[in-house]
Amino acid sequence: MEKPELLQLIFLAKEKNQKAQTKLINQFWTDVFSFVMKKVHDENAADELTVSVFSKVLAKLDLYDENFQFKTWVLTIAQNTVIDYWRKKNRETEETMDGFQDFKNQFEKSPEEIMISVQEEKKIIDAVAKMDHNYQKIIHLRFFEEKSIKEIAEELNLSVANTKVRIMRAKKVLAELLNENE
Repeated sequence: MEKPELLQLIFLAKEKNQKAQTKLINQFWTDVFSFVMKKVHDENAADELTVSVFSKVLAKLDLYDENFQFKTWVLTIAQNTVIDYWRKKNRETEETMDGFQDFKNQFEKSPEEIMISVQEEKKIIDAVAKMDHNYQKIIHLRFFEEKSIKEIAEELNLSVANTKVRIMRAKKVLAELLNENE
């Protein structure tokens, strides 16, 4: 893609043009996914991280400096996302024994703590119910049924790339709804 065409696409994506955003994601998806896959060696994690990278890219398009290569900027965001992933993974590993203690302690929760977690779950379910039907379906399949992106794409008769974009948008809408209710 020539630079003027890319800059026009970025401009339209900044203006929240969904077709331009999708085209921009599709243009760089393979590069980012390949980069992430080399770092994490896990296809599911790479999928999730790539979705996260593009969510950040779209949210931060205003910060992009046209004097630099767009692909380099996107891969820098990918690199930082992978670093965050490994930091979190290392913390989880260090806390494994703590996690076991927490697991044991969850059976010792007070009625108040159990009630709070039930209320949180209800908040999420209520927020999902307020979403557009297509987003509800995506959220339900991905997070309640824990289906892979490929399985969701097949079930909804969508491309994998389109499914990833819809998951990203559905997560963003859900986060906004949950923030409104706080």
